[in-house]
Amino acid sequence: MVSPRMKAVQFSEFGVPHEVAGIVDVPDPQAPGRGEVLVDVLCSPINPADLLLISGQYGVRPPLPARGGLEGVGRVRALGPDVAHLAVGDRVLIGGGCWAERLVAPAHGMAPLPKDAPTDQLAMLTVNPPTAWGLLHDPVELAAGEWVIQNAANSGVGTALIVLARRMGLKSIAVVRRDDVAAELRALGADLVLVDGPDLAERVRAALAGGRLRLGVDAVGGEATMRIAACLDPGGVAVNYGLLSGQPCQISGRELVFRGVRLEGFWVAQWFKRHPPADVQKVFGELAGLLADGTLRVPVEARYPLARVRDALQHAAREARGGKVLLVSEAGA
Repeated sequence: MVSPRMKAVQFSEFGVPHEVAGIVDVPDPQAPGRGEVLVDVLCSPINPADLLLISGQYGVRPPLPARGGLEGVGRVRALGPDVAHLAVGDRVLIGGGCWAERLVAPAHGMAPLPKDAPTDQLAMLTVNPPTAWGLLHDPVELAAGEWVIQNAANSGVGTALIVLARRMGLKSIAVVRRDDVAAELRALGADLVLVDGPDLAERVRAALAGGRLRLGVDAVGGEATMRIAACLDPGGVAVNYGLLSGQPCQISGRELVFRGVRLEGFWVAQWFKRHPPADVQKVFGELAGLLADGTLRVPVEARYPLARVRDALQHAAREARGGKVLLVSEAGA
């Protein structure tokens, strides 16, 4: 008897993502075990972290061969024994190798997602919005009226951070590489949009006119980290969560020693571990609600079927994109 097969995205070596990752036939899971659910995968984004993971440059390296996909959304097809809090047809968050047609996953920690939230936006709920949330709440306790500055502000994390900062009563400075995204970021709620450059700190101080700026968020690394740190008040915190430049974070002795600026790192996976599950679920519930009512929205530039994953990976690696690249099933399109 021939076992049922399905399509999944797998890589057996680290390298250029669209060259080393591709479609393979794997066993099709038929029935979930105790405490598990069988899920049809609907949609999954290609994040910078996915590209780094496949290229071998991420903070952790999975054993090979590995399946791609760090986050996504799926629809419950079948329930295993002892699963009572979910129903067939519920949409749920998935991760850990979700670039496949179907998967079996533990039901613990899963919750039904809002029925009126767009599937493509829910697929991007696990990584970017909670990263923005954690960056605004963990490093520094900010008061309404204070400023926060971030680079890569038109990214998925960046746009979520602008919206969440506004809801907290904070003012935000969006630092970008090109000014054609300025109007979009102002519409989201950014109070000031600046193009990055060596004189960034001087322009920020002139614009703030004495306003408090104690938190800087850096997604780029390299010299961009130093430019963010130089904008901060003495004793401020520069938090790095990504290395889009591919370069290690740089910060001068002047900022560290004489101005007391701290440099910290942030990884959302560790944020999940640091907080009680009930608190994490509460944050997810609030963020899902903001997706449902349209307050939070990540632009989508392109959607690809799983079979075209190499085209999708190549597209996601482009520098000047206007939104996320998604992998979608026929059911999730």
